[in-house]
Amino acid sequence: MFKGSMVALITPMTEDDRIDEASLRNLVDYHVDNKTNAIVSVGTTGESATLTHDEHCEVIRITVEQAAKRIPVIAGTGSNSTAEAIEYTKCATDIGADACLLVTPYYNKPTQEGLYQHYKKIAESVSIPQLLYNVPGRTACDILPTTVKRLAEIDNIIGIKEAVGDIARINDLITIANDNFAIYSGDDSTAMELILAGGKGTISVTANVAPKTMNAMCQAALAGNRAMAEMLNNKLISLHKNLFVESNPIPVKWAVQRMGLISAGIRLPLTPLSVEYHAIIEQAMQQAEVNYV
Repeated sequence: MFKGSMVALITPMTEDDRIDEASLRNLVDYHVDNKTNAIVSVGTTGESATLTHDEHCEVIRITVEQAAKRIPVIAGTGSNSTAEAIEYTKCATDIGADACLLVTPYYNKPTQEGLYQHYKKIAESVSIPQLLYNVPGRTACDILPTTVKRLAEIDNIIGIKEAVGDIARINDLITIANDNFAIYSGDDSTAMELILAGGKGTISVTANVAPKTMNAMCQAALAGNRAMAEMLNNKLISLHKNLFVESNPIPVKWAVQRMGLISAGIRLPLTPLSVEYHAIIEQAMQQAEVNYV
């Protein structure tokens, strides 16, 4: 099982639209040094939607190579095509990823039975540990707790990243959790409450910007120390909220650029953060005690 603060890592790009390998390797080292518990490579925050197939696998490869077993790497390998998701998952397995994260199929709106069969097929085709990923605000597809419960019975499906910030939903999912199946937050604003309720951690956008504080908050919540978790989370609240003033990962890439860790590259149809939001993000970084240039 993975536990704690897992960063949904951005994919650094040059201003002429290439993958910035040097910056990606530096980011991996940065998260090792700042106590992040795992790296999620090529998820939503990693701009998976605009990477080519070759780039997708290459970013995972670089991340796994640079991590060098110092930190687990979970590869984003989901697709709205079951066959393509299997292909990506096999690629990540061959590269040496520790697990895969599979978003619900987007756009084509499968039924709950379709979702079950989709994930079952991938799990049967590739033996690597797999995490479900539910983010209906982006995919227009919601995997319900009843379907999650069915999938939790498959040996190599080991958990779910749940990005619906609904405490009732979280409580339903927590009843499914056991030694072989974990619940992780995909919503920074409610991550603390999910962990205190029995979740095992969060796959976080905020961790790109404030990894040490995010880790400390998760560790306090995992220990059941609400007072400490709330004190740390209060420093992060503005980041949790304002890193979504425009579509993710626009704000978080701007913030990490301000930290001097990457250049300004972002791939169309995403565009650089609007000037009107610069001060808002800077204020959130100040509240979280994040240094920037």
